[in-house]
Amino acid sequence: MNPVTEVKTNPNPAVIDKTTVRKLVPSASPSFSFPIGYYDLHPDISINFQLNRFYGWVGDDSMLTEMREGLTGVNDYPTFTKIVLDFGEKALARNEVRKGAYYLRLAEFFLPFSDPRTLPTRQRFVDLLLDHLEIAPSAYSRIPFETGWLPAYRLTPKKPKGTLVVFGGFDSYIEEWMPAALFFRDAGYDTILFEGPGQGAALELAHLTMSPEWEKPVKAVLDFFRLDAVTLMGFSLGGGLVIRAAAFEPRVRRVIAYDIMTNGLECVLRPLPPPAQKELLDWIDTGNEGAVDKFFADAMAKSLLLDWMMKLGMHNTGTRTTYAMLKHYQKYETASISSRLTQDILLMAGAKDHYVPVHQLPDQIATLTHVRSLTARLFTRAEQAQNHCQTGNMGLAFRTMIDWMTGLGPIEKLTDE
Repeated sequence: MNPVTEVKTNPNPAVIDKTTVRKLVPSASPSFSFPIGYYDLHPDISINFQLNRFYGWVGDDSMLTEMREGLTGVNDYPTFTKIVLDFGEKALARNEVRKGAYYLRLAEFFLPFSDPRTLPTRQRFVDLLLDHLEIAPSAYSRIPFETGWLPAYRLTPKKPKGTLVVFGGFDSYIEEWMPAALFFRDAGYDTILFEGPGQGAALELAHLTMSPEWEKPVKAVLDFFRLDAVTLMGFSLGGGLVIRAAAFEPRVRRVIAYDIMTNGLECVLRPLPPPAQKELLDWIDTGNEGAVDKFFADAMAKSLLLDWMMKLGMHNTGTRTTYAMLKHYQKYETASISSRLTQDILLMAGAKDHYVPVHQLPDQIATLTHVRSLTARLFTRAEQAQNHCQTGNMGLAFRTMIDWMTGLGPIEKLTDE
């Protein structure tokens, strides 16, 4: 069967003013209303993205003012984390729990892994947010996996329309995504969130490092909850991992790549100029470990983004050198397995994603040659959703997923194929 490809986009992306932003309707549930707007809060593109990312889970405009005024001129992580931790403590003292919790997460995001504050700050974020959102302890499970365990949460409405299983990517904690999980639960979906190897508590507490063989943690989760027909969604790096898992796990009947990621190594190298990328790829292919490590020792000293990305990459893979880490992420590609997928697929991408090149969207479409149906959605600046994982209008992304799942009808219909 030939795939049905539906590509939706606004052909005229444009910078929009505040008047236009106000006309866009925030997505809301009884739990939370997702804000609309992507803001210039810091001159560094990566730090600016993270500030917008964590504001997106809070929606308190005072946070924009605090971050813009307090962080614009800060260009080192120790000063940055000191200021943000102070923001968090002051917010908590004012009983602004959601804002305080996400400030703690933002600070912890940039703390060194060896810093004694890192794990306690992580735990405070988790405890504060779960308590604030009234997530019952019974929603949490630890799923045995290899030498450790996978953390998972299950939020179930009274009459589920279907089951949605969600995981993250390169740097996420699944608890960070809890407001979105409540949004999907309130829309009628039995929503399961989990962290796999190299992510969140599976990495920091269960000491499981990243693996491209994502069908294995997905199998463990589906087995644990006794699920036989699910929609599987991965975000960020998970947009590539979800393709991998669906290629080998038949109980995955529908797939959401939020956003696409066909080539993880390309994304890791993207902050570099094209000539440097080419040279590094040559060194990686020929095994020139010394040249790769020397290059990044110099480059990381000059770039906050590279410094953060390389150190986190080594941490979540358990590798000791930049060369070993890059060789590991060379395995994160979807071209070799995409033809195996036979499910309904939703691909999402941001037109101005600074992590994932937009050409990876048509690249992924081209290799899904045997799927049941294929829908692709490119989000634009005019929607304030042009960034990675639609930071700036995440509510639009979530509505898109729900509309897609609703349009396909009950997932049980696929069992008779």
